[in-house]
This record gives sequence, structure tokens and C-alpha cells, in this order.
Amino acid sequence: MRHLPVRMARWSARHAGRAIAGWFAFVVLCLVAGIALGTNEATTKDFWVGEAGRAEATATEGGLERSPTERIMIRAGSGELDMAAADAAARDVTARMRELPEVESVAAPVRSKDGEVLLVSVVLNGPELEGRKNVVPLLEQTAAVGADHPDLVVEETGSPAISKGVNDQRDADLALSERISLPVTVITLLIVFGSVIMAGVPLVLALSSIAAAIGLSMVASHVMPDAGVGTNLILLIGLAVGVDYTLFYLKREREERARAGGRLGPEALVELAAATAGRAIVVSGLAVIVSTATLYLATDVIFSSLATGTILVVAVAVASSLTVLPALLVVIGRRTDRLALRRAARRAERGEPARAGKPETGRVFAALLRPARTRPALTLCLSVLVMLGLAVPALGLKLIDPGRDTFSRDIPAMRVYDRLTESFPELLVTHEVVTRSTPERAAQVKQALEDLGRRAQTDPLFAQDQKNPENPENPENPENPENPENPENPEIPESSPPAVRTSADGRISVLELPVPHPAPSAEAIASLTHLRQDHIPATVGRLSGVETAVSGDVARGRDYVSHESDKLPLVLGLLLLMTFLMTVWAFRSVVIGAIGVVLNLLSAGASLGMLVLVFQGTWAEGLLNFDSLGAIASRVPLFLVVILFGLSMDYQVFVVSRIQEARQNGMSAREAVLEGINRSAKVVTSAAIVMVTVFGAFVALHLTEMKQMGFCLAVAVLLDAVVIRLMVLPSVLLLLGEHAWWPARRPGRFGRAGGAGGRRNPSPGP
Repeated sequence: MRHLPVRMARWSARHAGRAIAGWFAFVVLCLVAGIALGTNEATTKDFWVGEAGRAEATATEGGLERSPTERIMIRAGSGELDMAAADAAARDVTARMRELPEVESVAAPVRSKDGEVLLVSVVLNGPELEGRKNVVPLLEQTAAVGADHPDLVVEETGSPAISKGVNDQRDADLALSERISLPVTVITLLIVFGSVIMAGVPLVLALSSIAAAIGLSMVASHVMPDAGVGTNLILLIGLAVGVDYTLFYLKREREERARAGGRLGPEALVELAAATAGRAIVVSGLAVIVSTATLYLATDVIFSSLATGTILVVAVAVASSLTVLPALLVVIGRRTDRLALRRAARRAERGEPARAGKPETGRVFAALLRPARTRPALTLCLSVLVMLGLAVPALGLKLIDPGRDTFSRDIPAMRVYDRLTESFPELLVTHEVVTRSTPERAAQVKQALEDLGRRAQTDPLFAQDQKNPENPENPENPENPENPENPENPEIPESSPPAVRTSADGRISVLELPVPHPAPSAEAIASLTHLRQDHIPATVGRLSGVETAVSGDVARGRDYVSHESDKLPLVLGLLLLMTFLMTVWAFRSVVIGAIGVVLNLLSAGASLGMLVLVFQGTWAEGLLNFDSLGAIASRVPLFLVVILFGLSMDYQVFVVSRIQEARQNGMSAREAVLEGINRSAKVVTSAAIVMVTVFGAFVALHLTEMKQMGFCLAVAVLLDAVVIRLMVLPSVLLLLGEHAWWPARRPGRFGRAGGAGGRRNPSPGP
């Protein structure tokens, strides 16, 4: 691996045209292959977790799985509802829906308790997750009915419509984030390079890497199903690391160019850059890939999809930096050399002196480095105390699985959902009790489940007015309000227990228990606890040989959070171990490896503390335009810790590589630290600005979960680049001196090149 980046850069430099054409052919091939194969999307069963997952698997086995259901509400535009007009609109809706191939069944209308709303429930064909793809024709027919009945408000909601609305909003949000981050990235690169061409190179490579990774992720989805979030992460991480890797390489090539003073050609300069920055990019990319791969241990389809997207885009970004980037630099370098010769000739004709190179660091960076340089012990103590103080709020971290009740009300279907649950509170949450037994015990199980339903009716946490709109057709229950043969009975008597559905073979039964509380609420969670710990053991739980499990909106979320909490120690433990081993392998130093792990923990802890401080409370709601969940989305902390460790390794590798290089060139430990930090400060900070912009743009999105991710990543990168890399790391290394590199031996004063006039050794490690 030591010489691979140099060999690749040498070949690309000598065959620039082929390398550039080959790269873009590779990108096109990836996209074509991905489009040809398509995306293998995750199915409902891929999301099954814990007891809720077992319940849904059992229900599916008996043909009693949850179906995608839409609700069409008919209400007056103003004043009281005209029932004759509402009935006519309901008949129109029913007739239109039954003609659609996407529709399985349409229930008879149900009137709300206050008599102001008429509800028509429509069950779609196919599994639950397919609903969002098939709901468009239903929405069109609902809009048509509304146009034909202008005195009424006819509106539609349901899980399919809400899912489609969330996807549409996410797409619009991503487009907004791109409009925010791309201009800032361009401006940052223009400031760093002062050249439109050089600023355009990182963007071109980042965007082409993203395109290739998207195509590859479509291919990879046939091995690991795509949960619908991989592309979002490819865009997020791809732009950040793609620009970063190219930026580090470009800056090193320019340093070598300035040092050579025109004595070396573009090909030689590219090889020198590859020997240092190229190796660092490979190590950094491998660190991100290894760190992210620990997400697979969570055995969760969403985390696996996130891991696959991140690994692919980082791998492609590393490949672009080692192949097409050297070729582009040679092409640009030849043009730059010709222009430089012309400018030098013109200055010579005018008798002007040659221009001096720019200093490595400016006044801002010098000021930031001064505390660590002059008072490392004090700087270390204060910096660590600040980071620990920022991490303290993380001790109060609360996790929640955000359900549909937490989605933005900018989505039309969510506003309709609010009106629906106001008129029909029993539709807020449904617990599903699923049993499996032998066919001969079907009657006994049904009686026990009915007893369970009656017990639930006496529990104030459960709905007292038990309707069963999820079961539109049940001829065995003549009191079912949605039974088409009983349209004159719009409400079920309060004493009637919820209906029990049983599979054709009598082995599997399902009882649905509505709860008039939103899924994330304490009341809904308490109702699930009562059901699992009290009501089931007192009824169906008494039957020997009967398997019982509970699913539903609340159970899914609670079991998912529990599943993640169980996997967290394993993922975190392996993450720490792999980070340590990667750092030791890169720099041949156990101490540097330990320092890297501790600094990454500091950075992650401080950013999670800031996340809890801002999003778990309500004080920042108006500032960042969000509604607090009173907790953090359950997927956010685990994902962020893994990604933050990977991204922190980026800066760790590039900064420590420069320090190690200076040390190998004969500098003392103190001189090497100051030299390495000085030479890397500007480029690391520039890269951090790009990352902070990309991640920070996600704070402007609607989805609270995405806001939390973007905020935490932006804060972590900022803290890591400024506090960790400019204050804590140099302070630690200055205090440790040569001990920081144990067990590696101290190199000679003039490095391996030998002699003061020898060419310095550029190797940063592996």
C-alpha cells in the first residue's frame, strides 16, 4: 500500500487523457449498471425488529398483516354538515375508488361522534410499504370528488399519503440543501485557491464520485436492500469527503510546486503529492470505511443502507483522488506552467521582482495556535474542560422513534391527519395483539382475546368508543360500523368488544386495540406497557402453548429503540477498537492511537451534548424552526458517533501525517508539531468550512431527524477542526514530546535523506 498511490499517480500523469476518459467512462458505467438493474427496495419484513417484528411475521403468515389504508374525510366547508350531500359525496368516492386497480376494498361510511365528519376507509392492494407508490390515483380521485361537490371539503390522508408527502418533502429539502451548500463550497474553494479552474476540480470530482456511488448503490441493493436513505447519505457524505480529499491533494501539489520553483514538471509534482497526500487520503478513506462498517453490526436495514452508501461514496472518492485527479493536475499544471513563463517574461521586461509566496498560515491561525504553542498545559486543561462541559447534557439523552405524529405539518396529508384524529381519536394509535396456536384452540383463543378487549375498555389509557375502521369487511360482526350490510348503524355500542380476526386455518388470530393518544406520548407508551405486562398475562397469556406478541405503531418504535440500545455496546466497542488499530497501523505509534480514540470521544461527546441541549428542549424551536420531540431520534446518536469517528479520522490522519513527516525530516518533536500544524491548519479549516456548510444546510430541512443529524455533524466538525486540531492535539503532542511516538524510534536529525542538503523524505506513514 505504501507505493500504490505513487504508482497510480505516475501512470495517470503519463497517460492523462486515458485516465480522464477512463474515469468518466467508469462513472457512466456505474450509472448505466445501476439504472439497468434498478433499486431493490427493502420490504416490510426487512424492518421487523423485536417482539413487534415477531408479531407482524406471525400475522403475515396467517394472511392478517396490516394493509395500507387511506381515509377520505367529508365535511362541510362552513356551518353544519348536510348529510344528504355528504352521503352523495361518499357514494361518489366509493364508486370511484372501487374502479381503481390499486384498491382492494372500500368500507361503508362512518360518521364521527359529533356528526360533523363522514369517513370512508379505503384499503389498497399489496404490502404496507407499497402504499406510497400506489396512492397517487386515489389522491386524484379524491380531488375530483371535491371538485364535483364544491360545498363540501373532501380530503384524504393515511399512511400511504403521508409517506408520499414525506418523500416529496425530503426531495425538496435535499434540493434546498444543495442550493445552500454548493455556492458556499465554491466561494470557499475560490478563497483557498484563487482560481476558478482549481476551485472547479474538487466540485467536478465530488459530483462525479456521487454519481458513480449512486449507480453502485443501486447494484449493491440487490445484495443488501435499500431502505430509501442511502442516496440521501451519499449526497451528504459524498460532497463533504469528495471535496476534502481533492482539497488536501491539491494543496499538497501546490506546496510542492512552490517549493520546486519551476525546476520540476507537472508529472514529478504529482508524484510528490501522491507520496504524501495520496497515502494520507488512502489511510483516511480506509478509516472512514472501517468505522462505518461497524454499523452492519446493528443488524438493522436502515443502518445497513446508510453504511453501504457511505462506504461506496468514500471508496469512490478515494479512487478519484488517486486516478483522475493526478491526470487533471498534470493537464492544468502544463497550462499553469505556460502561463507562469509568460507572466515571468512580462515582469522581467518591466524589471519587476519575482513575487514572494504566501505564508502557510495567516494571522487568524497564528492566533489560534498561540495558546498551545506558549502554554500547552493550560490550553489542554481549559480546552478539555470546555469539551467535557459541552458533553454534560448528553448524560440526559432520551431516545424516541419518531413516528408519523412527528412529521412536519407543511405536508398536506399531515394537516388532514390532525383533523382526522380530532374527529376519530381512536385512529391515533392501534395496538395489535397477535396469537398463534393450534386450530382446535381457535375458539378458546378468540374468547381470551375478547376478554382482553373488554379489560382494555375499562383501562382509561385505551379508547372507550371502540370502532374498528381497520377491518372494513367482517360479516360475522353485524355491529361493525363499517359493515356494508348495516349502513344505518354508524356507531358501535360502547359495550361491544373489539373484533377478533382469525386466519382461515384457525391458527393465528389478531386483536386490534385503539388508543386515543399519539404514538410518541407517555400515555401511548404506558398503554403498551399495561397491555404487555398486565392485560395479556391476565387473559390470553394464561393459555398454555399459545404464542402472543404485540405490534402496532407504539410497539414498533419502542422495540426499535430497545434493539438499538442492545446493539450499541457492540458497535461502539468495535468502533473504538478499529479506530485505535487503524491509527496505530497508520503511524506506528500506540500513544498516537490512544490519543486519537480519546480525542474522537471528546468530539463526539461534545457534539451529542450540544444536540441534546438544542433539540431535546424547546428554547431553540423558533430559532431553528422545529417542534421539539422532547427526545432525540433513536437512529441519530449511533449513526452520528460512527460517522463522526470516521470524519474525525480524516483530520487526525492529515494533521498527524504532516507532523510525522516533519519529524522524519529531522525536526525535533516540538518543531515537528508546530511545523505540521502550521502547514495543515489552513487546508484543514477550509475543508471543515465545506463540511460544516454541507451538514449545516440540513438544519434548514423540515424533518426533525434530518435537522438533528445535520446540526450534530456540523457542530462536531467545527469543534474537531478548531478546538481539537488547533488546541488539544498540539498541546498534547507538545507536552508528550518524543514519548508521543512510542514505540517508534526517533529518526536521525536529517531524516533518511541524510545531510542538510538532502531531499526530505515525504512519507507520512503507511
